[in-house]
Amino acid sequence: MSTEEIEDIFLDLAQKFGFQKDSMRNMFDFLMTILDSRASRMTPNQALLTVHADYIGGQHANYRKWYFAAQLNLDDAVGQTQNPGLQRLRSVKGNPKTAGSKSLDSALNRWRNAMNNMSQYDRLRQVALYLLCWGEAGNVRFTPECLCFIFKCADDYYRSPECQNRIDPVPEGLYLETVIKPLYRFMRDQGYEVVDGKFVRREKDHDQIIGYDDINQLFWYPEGIAKIVLQDNTRLIDVPPAQRFTKFGRIAWNRVFFKTFFEKRSSAHLLVNFNRVWIIHIAVFWFYTAFNSPKVYAPKNAQSPSAPMTWSATALGGAVASLIMIAATIAEFSYIPTTWNNAGHLTARLIFLLILLALTGGPTFYIALVDGRPGQGNIPLIIGIAQFFLSVVVTVAFSIIPSGRLFGDRVAGKARKYMASQTFTASYPTLTRSARMASISLWLLIFGCKFTESYFFLTSSFSSPIAVMARTKVLNCSDKYFGSALCSNQVPFALAIMYVMDLILFFLDTYLWYVIWVVVFSVARSFHLGLSIWTPWKEVYTRMPKRIYAKLLATSEMEVKYKPKVLVSQVWNAIIISMYREHLLSIHHVQRLLYHQVDGPDGRRTLRAPPFFTNNNGNESDFFPAGGEAERRISFFASSLTTAFPEPLPVDSMPTFTVLVPHYSEKILLSLREIIKEEDQNTRVTLLEYMKQLHPIEWDNFVKDTKILAEESETMTFDGTQSVNEKSSSKRADDLPFYCIGFKTAAPEYTLRTRIWASLRAQTLYRTVSGMMNYSKAIKLLYRVENPQIVQRFAGNTDRLERELERMSRRKFKFAVSMQRYAKFNKEEIENAEFLLRAYPDLQIAYLDEEPGPKGGDPRLFSVLIDGHSEIDEQTGKRKPKFRVELPGNPILGDGKSDNQNHAIIFYRGEFLQLIDANQDNYLEECIKIRNILGEFEQYNVSSQSPYAQWGQKEFSKFPVAIVGTREYIFSENIGILGDIAAGKEQTFGTLTPRVLAWIGGKLHYGHPDFLNATFMTTRGGVSKAQKGLHLNEDIFAGMTAISRGGRIKHSEYYQCGKGRDLGFGTILNFQTKLGTGMGEQMLSREYYYLGTQLPIDRFLTFYYGHPGFHINNILVIYSIQTFMVTLLYLGTLNKQLAICKVDSQGNVLIGEVNCYNLIPVFDWIKHCIISIFLVFFIAFLPLFMQELLERGTGKALVRLGKHFLSLSPIFEVFSTQIYSQSIQSNLTFGGARYIATGRGFATTRISFSILYSRFAGPSIYMGMRNLLLLTYATMSIWTPFLIYFWVSVLSLCIAPFVFNPHQFSFSDFIIDYREFLRWMSRGNSRAKASSWYGYCRLSRTMITGYKKKKLGHPSDKLSGDAPRAKWRSVIFSEVILPLCGATIFVVAYMFVKSFPDQNGHQPPSPLIRIAIIAVGPVVWNATVLLTLFFISLFMGPMMDGWARFASFMAAFAHLLGLIGLVAFFEFFWFLELWDASHAVLGVIAIIAIQRAIQKILISVFLSRELKHEETNRAWWSGKWYGRGLGSSAFSQPAREFVVKIVEMSLWTSDFLLAHLLLVVMTVPMLIPFVDRLHSTMLFWLRPSKQIRPPLFSTKQKRQRRWIVLKYSLVYIIVIAFLAALIVLPALFRDHITFNCTVCQNI
Repeated sequence: MSTEEIEDIFLDLAQKFGFQKDSMRNMFDFLMTILDSRASRMTPNQALLTVHADYIGGQHANYRKWYFAAQLNLDDAVGQTQNPGLQRLRSVKGNPKTAGSKSLDSALNRWRNAMNNMSQYDRLRQVALYLLCWGEAGNVRFTPECLCFIFKCADDYYRSPECQNRIDPVPEGLYLETVIKPLYRFMRDQGYEVVDGKFVRREKDHDQIIGYDDINQLFWYPEGIAKIVLQDNTRLIDVPPAQRFTKFGRIAWNRVFFKTFFEKRSSAHLLVNFNRVWIIHIAVFWFYTAFNSPKVYAPKNAQSPSAPMTWSATALGGAVASLIMIAATIAEFSYIPTTWNNAGHLTARLIFLLILLALTGGPTFYIALVDGRPGQGNIPLIIGIAQFFLSVVVTVAFSIIPSGRLFGDRVAGKARKYMASQTFTASYPTLTRSARMASISLWLLIFGCKFTESYFFLTSSFSSPIAVMARTKVLNCSDKYFGSALCSNQVPFALAIMYVMDLILFFLDTYLWYVIWVVVFSVARSFHLGLSIWTPWKEVYTRMPKRIYAKLLATSEMEVKYKPKVLVSQVWNAIIISMYREHLLSIHHVQRLLYHQVDGPDGRRTLRAPPFFTNNNGNESDFFPAGGEAERRISFFASSLTTAFPEPLPVDSMPTFTVLVPHYSEKILLSLREIIKEEDQNTRVTLLEYMKQLHPIEWDNFVKDTKILAEESETMTFDGTQSVNEKSSSKRADDLPFYCIGFKTAAPEYTLRTRIWASLRAQTLYRTVSGMMNYSKAIKLLYRVENPQIVQRFAGNTDRLERELERMSRRKFKFAVSMQRYAKFNKEEIENAEFLLRAYPDLQIAYLDEEPGPKGGDPRLFSVLIDGHSEIDEQTGKRKPKFRVELPGNPILGDGKSDNQNHAIIFYRGEFLQLIDANQDNYLEECIKIRNILGEFEQYNVSSQSPYAQWGQKEFSKFPVAIVGTREYIFSENIGILGDIAAGKEQTFGTLTPRVLAWIGGKLHYGHPDFLNATFMTTRGGVSKAQKGLHLNEDIFAGMTAISRGGRIKHSEYYQCGKGRDLGFGTILNFQTKLGTGMGEQMLSREYYYLGTQLPIDRFLTFYYGHPGFHINNILVIYSIQTFMVTLLYLGTLNKQLAICKVDSQGNVLIGEVNCYNLIPVFDWIKHCIISIFLVFFIAFLPLFMQELLERGTGKALVRLGKHFLSLSPIFEVFSTQIYSQSIQSNLTFGGARYIATGRGFATTRISFSILYSRFAGPSIYMGMRNLLLLTYATMSIWTPFLIYFWVSVLSLCIAPFVFNPHQFSFSDFIIDYREFLRWMSRGNSRAKASSWYGYCRLSRTMITGYKKKKLGHPSDKLSGDAPRAKWRSVIFSEVILPLCGATIFVVAYMFVKSFPDQNGHQPPSPLIRIAIIAVGPVVWNATVLLTLFFISLFMGPMMDGWARFASFMAAFAHLLGLIGLVAFFEFFWFLELWDASHAVLGVIAIIAIQRAIQKILISVFLSRELKHEETNRAWWSGKWYGRGLGSSAFSQPAREFVVKIVEMSLWTSDFLLAHLLLVVMTVPMLIPFVDRLHSTMLFWLRPSKQIRPPLFSTKQKRQRRWIVLKYSLVYIIVIAFLAALIVLPALFRDHITFNCTVCQNI
């Protein structure tokens, strides 16, 4: 077929359906490129056949799968007459008994024959029609099956006579108007409402929004398609197929769709999706522990229970497993709409589970009844044993069988109704035999080790504490109200908490073994792949030329007359010269790395190999700077060549591919100002100086280069004579400007050089573009090297040779940047974008263009494509677009990134896509491997059979490769400890684990240098998902979709891209918070539900521990610390109050000890526990160590580990674990997932105390401080040296942000921080301030209360990114029930301590009253103070109008009174405790728990929604409630504000005291001499001489700073002294301070 014919097909389709002209041109170009790409390696006929098979009719075409899943073959095959609608289908639910024509196999065969008999013309028309539908679909592209339906209707309509007979063309844009826009509007209105032409987000959570996936799933089932109705209530299905397309404009979409899966926020998702994990752990834990704690269920008088009882009690593990399954089933009911296709099997499962529960739990009751009665015989024993074995079977079955396959097999069932969910959610690609064996053996090993180790280390060591504690009653203690009911059972209470502790450790153990075995497998695998350090470098380097020839060059087709050496030398020299151009190598090094032409002995010119290959003795510094970027790149290149590669194809037959970069507002090129000017006071350093610190060698090379340039231009004076430079002595001084800023004259070409040098080392788009453009260099290079005949053909004509190479690189490689904001750029950004286009004319930019719509209508948006060749329009000064396709509306409906990719995806070309982020980089030597990477898709040697022929189809039955993952190298790794930790995490997560996971079929995540099979991904809903909030980590969803729809995901070790990460403390934690909240959203998603309930057990475990398990493990680690603290508290009360028996060496109680309690085993158990927790933390360092060991050798690995420990990285690990777990939990409770733009800051900026405090108080400091109190009590009551480890980890929760803050410990900055902190605490009461304590407090509150809907008062709503109000269920649980439970636990402990008589035998008064008075006292005091001040300010405020700071004064006064009140109550309490420190601490713990519960309940239960502005706060303090724009609510607001203020007073005082405590802790290191130097060395790993200079201040600033430091040092010392006195004085003079007061005796 000729090009003209193909063009005619497109024109014809566009006229028949009303597609846009530009879209048609774009799609024509698209189809021609993909056909050209395929035809370059097969016959043109075969190319068209395979394209048609990929899009429409092949075994793996999504359209064909959908056609059978939605059972459209029934609708079409039988014809309209016998099959009106799908009524019949419902009645014959079984298997239809009519002619054999209905069975699936024959249908598939008929389909294949139909496809086989099509003419090439028809095939091309079908593909063209599909592409045209797809190209204009806009956001409908996210719903692939909906597209399939549209295409099918269009195709049916096209074949109908009425379409063929139509002569006049339909108007352009008709398809967009009638088909796409209604659907788009429905999608948009789900999430947004349009107010005054602006989009306003609706306050709905995911379970009320019908998202893309719900829309899509409607088209999976025939019943769903039957629901589509027109406005006049006729069903679309009753219209004959040929006319359906014409009716599209009349469909009432808003009556059609419904939710198919409810993403409710709740932790029950964990139960449903991962029920097998819980069963494996909890049931086995029950078996172990029940067997090991016989004392608990022994009869009153016996030492141990009878045999039947033991069997039966242990057997209850099966009942536990059934209970978990029942809970999961009930939870599942609430996530799935109970409609036609799924409620049935859930009900059946529930009934069956209840029966099982009766079978596994019932016998225990019987045995307990008859136990100990005489004359029972063996019946109870037999029943007990039977029950036990039944339980084991049940537990094993539930652990192994996915819950989706119990009752109604959704994975492999034959029933027609499961067809769709199998096709789209469970067609997992099969693994090879060896991989499956590896997968199963990995999990057998992990669980084998775990169950053995846990039994001996955790459970059997736990049995002796149980034996001691199970029966212990505490004697002679009583309470005024409860008598001895509570206090005598203190020991069993402690035991219960210990059980929970043990269970948590049981969970953590599995993760520990998982890490160990994955590392082992990964190491083994890397040896298998041939990657390792153990081969000496010398050998790796000397064999390199041979390997380049064998692996990277497609030499099979070349004639033999060219020596390999000549070819290799061209490639190698190109690589070295590219490094020299990037200033990585100096001239001196380059000489020793290049191939040189020398005169041989016989007079012929020969090539001499560089000394690098010939005499390389392992001393690398001769060839490139030690430890530099060049060394890293060359050594990675060398070692990567040792692995197995797919064979490359010659350049002209390689497939075409596209690189796509989404760009929002990242820097394109740094401006001169940004490089040379300091950003602010805290940075201390300009960007350029910072870069020079990081890349000293590269800066040197750059300066030398620039000087050569400058001299060249200097020496050539105007008259062409050379001016001689006599004054060579002043040369040094002249060079200063070069070394400082890299240029001497401000001519733009010199400043631009410096700007580019810096931009290539920061995270800029320029770096990405220039890195990715290496592909085009690489293609030209390979083409030139492999086709010497071309070079001969254009021998003298370099221009024509260059053009020929250009043509080839343009044909094979396209580069598109999706600049969403291009039309809205400011002047500077436009200049930079122009610079990019001029530097790289082949770069294509896709952007959104907006035109105001008709009056009152929505604006029209267009997807526009331009490139460097587009000419510039004279009138507007803009470039003329190549394509301009109208969109149905604003495409950015989600979090932005995936929508950005989606609008540009229609401009990709070729077969493969590489998705790159705008902070990545690429290198020439990696780009040379491009043909090998594309070979991983296994599409190089496609069989020559037709995919539709009887026999040919067999050769196309393999599952296609959807994603090929590659390694990332974090190029900001050398910025000190935090950078190294982040880079290390990436190394292990991005390399070590995927190596194993991809092998055993569990790698989901595609990082961002990954290559995608474009046809596969675009016909299945695009390269990423886009529902707002839910798909926060948009890329992992693409991986999950690929795997559940039958695409394989591979991981290749030999290719890497650079990636930038920001490495300040805050930015790393923002990134982790984003990961955590994203993970929380994934837990809700339907993908997790499908994977979790349908994967076979080994692959399920791989998926679980590889993805969500890591985060759940973090949550459990934090829980383990908290639970352990409570355990210690309880054991501490026992140790403090009871007499502990002395024992001999065997552990028997010594004779003569009466009324004592033998708790020694318990204290041994504590040590066991601490070791366990310690190991779980420590194991986090193992993968990194092994990775380093493999890639760089033992010495380097030990050095790196040592550096980490000296830089306190364990502190950071503990802290980041807490951040992870907190972000997930708050997301599951409150939602509020937002894409946190991971900032691109400096790692050397000092952040002030108040900002750090407000950022991390909520997530971790509060929790750390509470645990610190518990730990203080534990240390006072049970001291063991093991506790030191806990002191470190709990302290790190509080001080980590400050330890990793650069220059935290420089004295003057510290004091200035203190001043800033005091101001921050008292700001924002008389007028609005950007950062104030009040604002911070309010923001953390709104998470629960939400904002008012009506916009009242001032529109200052920038502060809040509208968090929707949380669901009351989750709030009740997390904000009311949990704090109350906590308070109860601590109060019980306190009451136990106070329930013993004092020395004189007097029974103490009720501790409850004492606690109540001290806990509620401050709240009441605050309330009275506030009420008084309220009336004062109400009357005085209007009179004090002239005094602007009146409100601030009132606020400060109130806060001071609150502080005094709190302190006074504490002192009073301590006095009541007779100055006993440990009792006081315990009391304070209980009091804090109670106050916290009170505050949370007040906030969550009594507060209405929050106003958007801070007016009410200022009104409260100034007493002026009028003129605030409050309207009628001026009367209700004061009451609400009163409640708020009560809570705020308590919070303010506690924050004030906490912050001072932190400051005191941080004053201690400041006493060390030179601490600032040491600290910087620790953070940045730079020698003190290399460190960044201190900031320069003017004399005035210096004076000012000195004065501030003096003044506030005094303030600080006074405040601290006052607070210290309150604690120290009573402790010193405890015997002298006594009052006689009768009231006190009774509290």
